[in-house]
Amino acid sequence: MFDQKTRRALFLIAFGVCLYAAMMHLDVVLGALSAAVDIFFPVLLGLGFAFVLNVPVSGMERLLHRAVGLVPEGRRPGEGAITMASIVLVLIAIAGVAVLGVTMLVPELIASARTVAPLLAERLPEIEESLVANGVDVEKLAQFFQGAGASSATAAAGSGAQGLLNLGLGSIASSVFAAARSTVSVLSSSVFAFVIAVYVLASKRTLGRQVNRVMDAHLAPGHAARIRHVASLATDTYSKFLSGQCLEACILGTLIFLAFSLFRLPYAGLIGFLTALFAFVPYVGAFASCAIGAFLTLLASPEHAPLCVIVYLAVQFIENQFIYPHVVGSSVGLSALWTLIAALVGGKLFGIVGIVFFIPIVAVLYELFRQWTNARLAEREARGGAAAR
Repeated sequence: MFDQKTRRALFLIAFGVCLYAAMMHLDVVLGALSAAVDIFFPVLLGLGFAFVLNVPVSGMERLLHRAVGLVPEGRRPGEGAITMASIVLVLIAIAGVAVLGVTMLVPELIASARTVAPLLAERLPEIEESLVANGVDVEKLAQFFQGAGASSATAAAGSGAQGLLNLGLGSIASSVFAAARSTVSVLSSSVFAFVIAVYVLASKRTLGRQVNRVMDAHLAPGHAARIRHVASLATDTYSKFLSGQCLEACILGTLIFLAFSLFRLPYAGLIGFLTALFAFVPYVGAFASCAIGAFLTLLASPEHAPLCVIVYLAVQFIENQFIYPHVVGSSVGLSALWTLIAALVGGKLFGIVGIVFFIPIVAVLYELFRQWTNARLAEREARGGAAAR
């Protein structure tokens, strides 16, 4: 048999050959990866759902354990029932919040649309004058939209067989079929992913023991310990991040609603809800909700628009300076600079989802790099002390 150095050299040579072959046939490799992702997409989505839902489910388990006097550690009779009860209660709570949000938001949106549309039509002359004053050719802009509408009307015109042929029924039918197939595929994948997430959450302790046994059997003790450390750090960081952001959104939305109601500003409920919703998107969300609130206030009552911006910024300042540090704190352990960089990079790579979820990922990487740096410095100091002796 080969010794350790020979095996390592052979492994590096084989890895280099495989890497060269993959780079020379990159399109084949990417196609294979895409096909694998498509096949296992419901499983991956279900694992993602389970990872997200595990935060509230674990919190509900702790509450139920305290209520019935069980200790979370260890396997005891009735613990599986508590896990299932926690999953059911969390799902009921999520459904209840969704229904409550819809019942509160839809009437507000309908009322806002009924008031904003006439106001927007009333302000159109002022908007047109402002565009002309800023050098915009309003006539060309109107001709452009009229041309687009005319082309759509012309495409829809015609009667009888010729008109149907002009519409291109084959293309329309294929588009409708493709859209229906895509919708059914997304819905079926979401349903399967949700079922997988429930099964994973219900058997998470059993799966955890199985994964630990596999790692202990096939990995070196040091490698298995590092994997457990990274997994624990990621779970803890994401749990703090999600809990902190939910609490931050509720507090900030409530404060905006109360402040706008106190100063009798329009659309207090709608702007408060949008503020709570956009609070999950760091930095960008605050500016977006403030801009939307100022625009709606400008349409409804132009003289109150400056007051709207002042009140919004004042509430944001008070919440960030006096409430957030005590209630939420540094939930992910990142400074404002690194949080902003993580949001920018995540948004560039994955859009809104990247802005939200890239922050805890960067926080985990930052903590691992900090621990690795401290360990290297400690080793260097230890070597220096040994050399001095």
